Amino acid sequence: KSCQTGRISTREAAVQSQTSRDAGVQTDQGKDAVRGFQQEAQIDHAGLLSFLQSVEDVVIKELNKNWTSRAFDGFDVNWTDQNETVLCLHTLSYPAAQDQRLQVTSVSWNATGSVVACSYGRLNDGDWSTEKSYVCSWNLDRRGLDPQRPDLVVDVPSSVMCLAFHPSQPSLIAGGLFSGELVVWDTSRTEDPLIWRTGMTDYTHTDPVYQVNWVPDAKHRNHFQLLSVSTDGKILVWREERGGQLALAEGFALVAQQIPRSTQLKKLAWGEAAVGVTSLSFSHFDPRVFVVGVEGGYALKCSAAAETLALHRRGSSVPLRAPVELAFSPHGGPVYSVSCSPFHRQVNLFLSCGTDGQVHLSSLLQTQPLASLQLSKKYLFCVRWSPVRPLVFAAASGEGNCKMCFCLIGDVHLFDFEKSSQKPAVSIKQAVDECPVYCLEFNTKQTQLLAAGDAAGTVKVWQLSSDFTEQGPREMNHLEQLASQVTD
Repeated sequence: KSCQTGRISTREAAVQSQTSRDAGVQTDQGKDAVRGFQQEAQIDHAGLLSFLQSVEDVVIKELNKNWTSRAFDGFDVNWTDQNETVLCLHTLSYPAAQDQRLQVTSVSWNATGSVVACSYGRLNDGDWSTEKSYVCSWNLDRRGLDPQRPDLVVDVPSSVMCLAFHPSQPSLIAGGLFSGELVVWDTSRTEDPLIWRTGMTDYTHTDPVYQVNWVPDAKHRNHFQLLSVSTDGKILVWREERGGQLALAEGFALVAQQIPRSTQLKKLAWGEAAVGVTSLSFSHFDPRVFVVGVEGGYALKCSAAAETLALHRRGSSVPLRAPVELAFSPHGGPVYSVSCSPFHRQVNLFLSCGTDGQVHLSSLLQTQPLASLQLSKKYLFCVRWSPVRPLVFAAASGEGNCKMCFCLIGDVHLFDFEKSSQKPAVSIKQAVDECPVYCLEFNTKQTQLLAAGDAAGTVKVWQLSSDFTEQGPREMNHLEQLASQVTD
């Protein structure tokens, strides 16, 4: 049978070289050597058996000895590649917000860990109560991600001070406004995302809302309510109602006169004045216990089960209760952030930071901190405990002066007690223009990711090295040693 192609014609052509000669190789290989290499190796089976029998007892003894050894207790083989550095994966921003010189006041990850959102507003001096601001979100898993074009932009008539995605519904996000109002958006509704709001009534906050949390509804399983804190001294819990309204379900008020006194705590002005709340964190082991940070420089242990009514707190549709049970040793200025540890049930450790540049590691069982760490010469705006490493936390700071906005230069500090008890393992420069970092959040689903927002209006998503995401074999023991410093 013939092939498909036509007959190939060939012809000879002269090469360029005019002369040629043979050259020898470096070594000559004889035929005997090739023949010997190809022959199968000869094994003395009888001698091998005799050797194995002679060492059998010794090998078995050593294997039994290794079997009872505790040298590798807690060792976990890591088959993944080890990252040696902390990398910036994304630098996200919204140009319209940056044109207004708005700052990133809060960041939050959604329930899937793939979407990050930020709020824009102002935390420095000025009258911005009527200035328009924004909430923006980016899906980091989306193809063709444009870091300067958010997937969703929500226009907000008042500065947004804080954000929190719903724990299980990825499209719901709550925000607290400078006006004192609380709102909830559904990011799946691009035309009109606003679904619930408190409105401006006599029962809402009278000062800016600085933190909002989704908390389980004790009466309805798998339902959540919203909790908000403000510098008006109130902690309010809201429930959904028909017509897109959030109604007040219960509340607490912090009055200086009802905070437990201590001979070691002298700075607080004991009276009937409201104590402004700036931050809050719930215990991971008792949903009734939470810690708040206040403007007076204190972290306070509180109980949601408190029954004592707050003094002289009128203007509420529900009775406001006094929740404070214990006041901890104060910082040198207002406490901006608190974070309860998800590890160590017995002692319930927590972190607090503020304007004195210190992080206090404290236990809910005593007033004095277990450790005081001077991470910055200026302000610390946020502190968060790692969700996967018991000895790791992150803090956002402001250092020096920024030429653009005359504020503080900021870093993201990653602290690892396993490496040092006094200084950060890594300090990352967040912004080229060196503006302060106001907020940060670990991603609980994709634990190698950390988002941080700054005064320049940018959100940076950092990929943490494996050193910060993989728990060591004796890490919980180390944490227990820190917790054992609790005094009677």
